[in-house]
Amino acid sequence: MSTQVILPRIMQVGEDACMEMPSVLLSLGCKRPLIITDKVMVDLGYTKKIQGLLENHMIFCDVFDDTVPEPTVQSIQAGVNKAHNGNYDCIIALGGGSPIDSAKAISILAKHGGEMRDYKFPRIVNEQGLPIIAVPTTAGTGSEVTRFTIITDETTDEKMLCVGIGYMPVAALVDYKLTCTLPPRITADTGIDALTHAIEAYVSKKANPYSDSQALEAMRLIGPNLRRVFHNGDDKEAREAMMLGSTLAGVAFSNASVAMVHGLSRPIGAFFHVPHGLSNAMLLPAVTQFSLEAAPERYADCAKAMGVASYEDDTETANRKLIEELHALNDELRVPTVEQFGINRNEFISVQKTMAEQALASGSPGNNPRVPSTEEIVEIYESLWA
Repeated sequence: MSTQVILPRIMQVGEDACMEMPSVLLSLGCKRPLIITDKVMVDLGYTKKIQGLLENHMIFCDVFDDTVPEPTVQSIQAGVNKAHNGNYDCIIALGGGSPIDSAKAISILAKHGGEMRDYKFPRIVNEQGLPIIAVPTTAGTGSEVTRFTIITDETTDEKMLCVGIGYMPVAALVDYKLTCTLPPRITADTGIDALTHAIEAYVSKKANPYSDSQALEAMRLIGPNLRRVFHNGDDKEAREAMMLGSTLAGVAFSNASVAMVHGLSRPIGAFFHVPHGLSNAMLLPAVTQFSLEAAPERYADCAKAMGVASYEDDTETANRKLIEELHALNDELRVPTVEQFGINRNEFISVQKTMAEQALASGSPGNNPRVPSTEEIVEIYESLWA
C-alpha cells in the first residue's frame, strides 16, 4: 500500500533561514504579503526585521498582530477582515503555533468565505487559500509543516480540528535563532508538544515507513536536548537540534496523525485555557501507560530513540524506562498538575464526560494503538488529580 506524503513546496532550514524571505517570495511570484503575528513578535523586533528585509527588495507589507494564544472564531474573523481590506497575494505567518494556526484559518476564510465551523473535521479542506509562508519561532508545534489547524469556538468551548491540504503552508523558513529568546516555560511546553507529536506519530494506527523515519529522528534530536534548552536557553547546539526535531515531528504527525494525547488535550485547553503543550505534558505519562499493552514494541522503540533505554533492553524494560522518563521529564520541567494549574476540581469533574465526548469526536483517539471508550477517557481525566 502506498502513502501520500504532503509537505510545503519550499523548506528553508537552518541558521538565518528567515533571511531568505525575499528570494522565497520571488520564487512564488508574491509581491504583496500580509504578516500575521502577535504582539510579542512585534515587541521583540522580529516583525520589523522582516519588513525591513523585504523593503530592501521593494516588497512592502502590512501587519496583523492581534492573534491570540489559543485562536478563537472571533480572533480569526478580525484577521479575515484585515485580509479583505488589502490587496494581499500571500500571508507571512510569524510566530509560534497560534499565529501560524491563525494564518491558516484566515487564509481559507479570506478567500472562500463562510464561517470557521463550516471547515471543521470531518470536512477535509483541500481548497487553496492565500499562500502561506510560515516562519516558526518556537520548537514545538510543527505547524509550519502540517495540514492542520485548531480554532476554538468560544460560544461552545469546543476546540475545532480542521484538516486538509488547504492548510499546508506553501513554504516554511525554519530558523532556530528565532527560538533563542524563548523563556524556560514556553521552551518546555512547546518542547514536550514536539516530543508528543513524534511519539504519537510513531504509535499511530496511520503510521507508515515515511512518517516512522521522521518520528524516530525527531525523538533522537528532542530526547537529549529538551532538558538542555530548558536549563540553558543560550545553548545554540541544543536549540538547533530542538528546532529540527520539532519540524521533523510535525512532518511525521501531519502524515500519520496524532492520537489519544491530543484528542484528550484539546478539550482541557478549550474549557480551562491550559496552553496546548502543557496539557499534552499533563496527559502524556497517563495516556502512554494506558496504551502500552497495545503497541509494546513501538513504545520500546520510542524509549530507545529518546536515549532513555539501550538497544540491549528487552521490550518490557524499555517500556518501564519510558514511563519513568516521562514522569521525570515533567518533574524536571516543572509541569504542574491540573490542580496546581489552578483548575477547580468540581468544575473539572462536571465537564469530564463532555470533554471525553469531544475528544472522541475529534477522531484523534481512534488513531491510538488502544482506542478508549468514553468511560476510560473519564478515568484518565480523573487520574490527573492523583
